[in-house]
Amino acid sequence: MSPIGNVFYEFAALLLIAVAVGALALRLRQPLIVAFIAVGILVGPAGFGLVTAHDPIALLATLGIALLLFVVGLKLDLHLIRTLGPVALATGLGQVVFTSVIGYAIALLLGLDHVPAIYVAVALTFSSTIIIVKLLSDKREIDSLHGRIAVGFLIVQDIVVVLVMIGLSAFGVAGAAENGPWRDLLRLVLGAVALLFGVALLMRYVLPPLLFRLAQSPELLVLFGIGWAVVLAALGDYVGLSKEVGAFLAGVTIASTPYREAISTRLVSLRDFLLLFFFIDLGARLDLGFLGEQLAPAIILSLFVLIGNPLIVMVIMGVMGYRKRTSFLAGLTVAQISEFSLILGALGLSLGHIAPETLGLITLVGLVTIGLSTYLILYSHFLYERIAPWLGLFEREVPHREQAEEARGRTPGSVEVILFGLGRFGENIARGLRAAGVRVLGVDFDPEAIRSWQERRLPAQYGDAEDPELHATLPLDEAGWVVCAIPARDVNLALLHGLRAHGYRGRIALTALTEHDAQVLHQRGADIVLRPFLAAAEQTVETLMSYLRPAGHRPPATEEAL
Repeated sequence: MSPIGNVFYEFAALLLIAVAVGALALRLRQPLIVAFIAVGILVGPAGFGLVTAHDPIALLATLGIALLLFVVGLKLDLHLIRTLGPVALATGLGQVVFTSVIGYAIALLLGLDHVPAIYVAVALTFSSTIIIVKLLSDKREIDSLHGRIAVGFLIVQDIVVVLVMIGLSAFGVAGAAENGPWRDLLRLVLGAVALLFGVALLMRYVLPPLLFRLAQSPELLVLFGIGWAVVLAALGDYVGLSKEVGAFLAGVTIASTPYREAISTRLVSLRDFLLLFFFIDLGARLDLGFLGEQLAPAIILSLFVLIGNPLIVMVIMGVMGYRKRTSFLAGLTVAQISEFSLILGALGLSLGHIAPETLGLITLVGLVTIGLSTYLILYSHFLYERIAPWLGLFEREVPHREQAEEARGRTPGSVEVILFGLGRFGENIARGLRAAGVRVLGVDFDPEAIRSWQERRLPAQYGDAEDPELHATLPLDEAGWVVCAIPARDVNLALLHGLRAHGYRGRIALTALTEHDAQVLHQRGADIVLRPFLAAAEQTVETLMSYLRPAGHRPPATEEAL
């Protein structure tokens, strides 16, 4: 029995310990995944045995995985698939294939049976999108060439892992039936087809108008996203596809709508909070008695991930015509296994395909590779300077593809100004800028304004200026100006803080109604503060004065400006 003896008290202690260990990990520049698994070991039976509320923790862990797959599905916009590019597709699929084959051979040599070897090999192929995007964003490299390529093939990996889960779920259903596995498999196929058909009808006729109405309240829109993810996760589990696949499908159904960014950015914190319990649950279930005999295999497999995965990416990118520096920096992003690898191992354990020892081996490899690869990425430029002379093998004599991308420069469809607020003031600003030939991207949380904008074939994105996660979805590297036409001081300050925190180096124009607000915005770093009421009053006075001058100077009535 737990020494605490109360579920609420247990959760309070668990969260406090997670914060303390997380702070230590942050100081050591380690991802929180490592810290949370360590928390699970500390509070579990292998540690102090403080927590016994395994069922509530397992439920929260399941919700966290569902939201993780839902957010991945939200990324799967059809337009995004078309624009991933050959390098992301070739690198992502090529790395998955080569790592799986080589990893399978290594696992067999280490004495694993065929099925556990397959699980270990597949687990070695996936890299953590969450960790890589966070590290690249912190280094201000998410919009660099190697950053964009890395994010592209990480998305390809995420799609592959979901397909693998679908296949394993179907295999598990067929294998679990002692009498008539084909009948159960047929039932799974029919259930999946019925689910897909129903979801397709909802995507076509129900979801667009429903989301349009729900978007009037951002909070209600996010609540719907969570509910939709959990409902489809339950339906996916009911028909035999697994909760993970159902949640992923829920994200796909919203991925092509204008509201996917607003939903995904607001779910990031909730997703990360709930995933805390998955990693804690995973750490609590680790049997430390197995670690001694698994240490040598874990080190061998970890070296393969830390060295072999980057080499595979470098070879593929070198053949495709990229410079050795770009290939090296992109290759380092796959030098670890991901949270999906751990989820895949947990799925295999639940299906009875692997033993707890195999899941422990995958987890140990995850701890080693995630911990070490973080430092590799943080000090990637230092490492490149030291080993660059030996990397010429991974570069063509003429890196034609990268040279072509450099020559292409900014495309005709690039954005010069990002405009927040598409009301009357913002609409007039946009009209004037477009008349001058300036390319403007409009951003607003009013779905009516977005629809009106898009009906005129103008680029627009649904989003809240106060949302700190929104900036990662905007083409800030292209825009020379960000303009906020919303005359609320708190909104302007939140936007200004978010842009600076995200590393935006362009110029910023904000809007104020009063002199005091204008001074505050100037002091906080705004390049220009727009005063719409003041400008309108000055123009009004000028117009009135034209009528109050002597009669000889009075303009004709047709020249009224009001």
